[in-house]
Amino acid sequence: MQSEGAAVSVPLSSPAVPPGSPESPWPSAHFAPARVDIERRPDGALVLRSPLPLNAGPRSLGGLLDRWADEASDRPFLAQRAGARPGEDWRILTYGEAQRRTRAVAQALLDRGLSPQRPILILAENGIDHAVMMLAATYVGIPVAPVSTAYARLSRDFAKLRYIAEFVAPQLVFVDDPRAYAAALEAVSFGGAETVVAAGPAAGPAGTPFAALCATAPTEAVARANAAVGPDTIAKILFTSGSTDLPKGVINTQRMLCSNQESTAQIWPFLEREPPVIVDWLPWNHTFGGNYNFNLVLRNGGTLFIDEGRPVPALFARSVANLKAVAPTAYFNVPRGYACLLDALEADPAFNRHFFSRLKIIFYAAAALPQPLWQRLEACSRLARGHVVPMLSGWGMTETAPCVTGGHFEADRAGIIGLPLPGCELMLAPSGERLEMRVRGPNVTPGYWRRPDLTAAAFVDGWFKTGDAARFADPQVPAKGILFDGRVAENFKLSTGTWVNVGMLRIAVLAAAAPFLDDAVVTGHDCDAIGLLAFPNLAACRALAADLAADAPAEAVVAHPAVRAALAAALARHNRVAPASSTAVARLMFTLEPPSIDASEITDKGYLNQRAVLLRRVGQVERLHADPPDAAVIVPAQAG
Repeated sequence: MQSEGAAVSVPLSSPAVPPGSPESPWPSAHFAPARVDIERRPDGALVLRSPLPLNAGPRSLGGLLDRWADEASDRPFLAQRAGARPGEDWRILTYGEAQRRTRAVAQALLDRGLSPQRPILILAENGIDHAVMMLAATYVGIPVAPVSTAYARLSRDFAKLRYIAEFVAPQLVFVDDPRAYAAALEAVSFGGAETVVAAGPAAGPAGTPFAALCATAPTEAVARANAAVGPDTIAKILFTSGSTDLPKGVINTQRMLCSNQESTAQIWPFLEREPPVIVDWLPWNHTFGGNYNFNLVLRNGGTLFIDEGRPVPALFARSVANLKAVAPTAYFNVPRGYACLLDALEADPAFNRHFFSRLKIIFYAAAALPQPLWQRLEACSRLARGHVVPMLSGWGMTETAPCVTGGHFEADRAGIIGLPLPGCELMLAPSGERLEMRVRGPNVTPGYWRRPDLTAAAFVDGWFKTGDAARFADPQVPAKGILFDGRVAENFKLSTGTWVNVGMLRIAVLAAAAPFLDDAVVTGHDCDAIGLLAFPNLAACRALAADLAADAPAEAVVAHPAVRAALAAALARHNRVAPASSTAVARLMFTLEPPSIDASEITDKGYLNQRAVLLRRVGQVERLHADPPDAAVIVPAQAG
């Protein structure tokens, strides 16, 4: 390991609990009791609250950094692979060195006279330098606006990056490696903003070396600026991925970020007994990775090993290498990430034992976890530990910093998003046949950056309208948790007037069709029956089409009789257990063009945007529902 400060020792793993051990690692103090208070209103709305009052927290994230720099100066805070090749040694930043660098860069920012009205735009992958820039700015009250690197790397027109650059009007732009974004940086103007470059630019525009900022000597001005930072100070502008509109800039205050971590620590007391160690890839321009996971480590004096991998075939081997090097105490991922991880765990018993060796929780969010993945995780956990490590989820949004609900009890199935966190009020307001979630609390955004019109439309009587629906897992026992019930706007009616619950149906069909589909969108608005526009898992489909050449085109693979028969049988299985017109799927058609990030069809985390896909692929949806059926359409297999 390479340290950026004092020599350190980092515990990377611990012995696994022997399989079949009678030891129960989940004492009553592991989680807060599962309880909820419910207020029933005359209009049919329910208001849910935790009976635990929210503890007072720090006034800012800077206070957390100062605390751990004082209490555990030599403890590793952040770790990043030292080079570009997989398996290279770790570069370590301790809490003490993080504080020193933060104060130095903060002074450099103050010297430049940066304004809170013009946030620092960050175009960088997760990394130590990115973290120091983010901490330094927020330490002295300058907001940061981290932007998805996909807008610069994967986009073809750079429209979203150009819009955000004009909207933010930054005085300073931080870039980790301009070589990676050369085309975008040439195409997009940042209005004369100074460019600070973390890596030496062998190509692309010149910039100020980040090392020069780190070498600045801090003065009393840093302490004065930090003392002026309070709960209402804006820390970040986080941009939504958008569906049909351009991204919205969500204001994130210090109060939002700090209160969310205090409420999480209250439902998970184990965080304070042992500093968490996590290995995480989730991008910091999103609230899950940049707010929840990063701040959870900072709040509890833990260590974050930055995973440069991604849950895609070309990069997931890096994630596996990192997890083989470091056994996490808590693991966070999206369902697509767990699908990749399970393949590796099931293929390597030693890796499976190592991964589970000191896990206290497994957490998924951003999308619903299909039940087959849940069951595979249970099986891997039992094999490694002799019991199931608690699998939890939560629910929230960019506008709620992020969590409103969180699991703090051992759920018996996927889809349960827990109960309201301390300090969070959750209203379930009748909306048609379902209950829309509305939120109030210290973790809720005051509004959208420079968009008072959007802010006014987002609130009703002080409650933030989320557009998401929920229901109780067991209406007779509310403490068993809440189930996510999809997006209100995504649901539609068939021509019969029957409502289709898109979110729940999508999860059920993906489970029935596993492993042959990567994802799918539900179709059928104003049609006679439900359809699926499906993205195939080509690797699984190729395994069925064994007589095809290894380099056969995707069109040939999905048209293969064995693949069509497998999907027809999967639809039939689903329809046998869900035969109603609101749940039975009458037809399926593959779409082979990958979802477009420019068109907001997919996010950095791999979450598919139902509405955007349908709007962009209208012609394919029409083919899917044409009468008589198109030759590419797959229909359920008939009984017998």
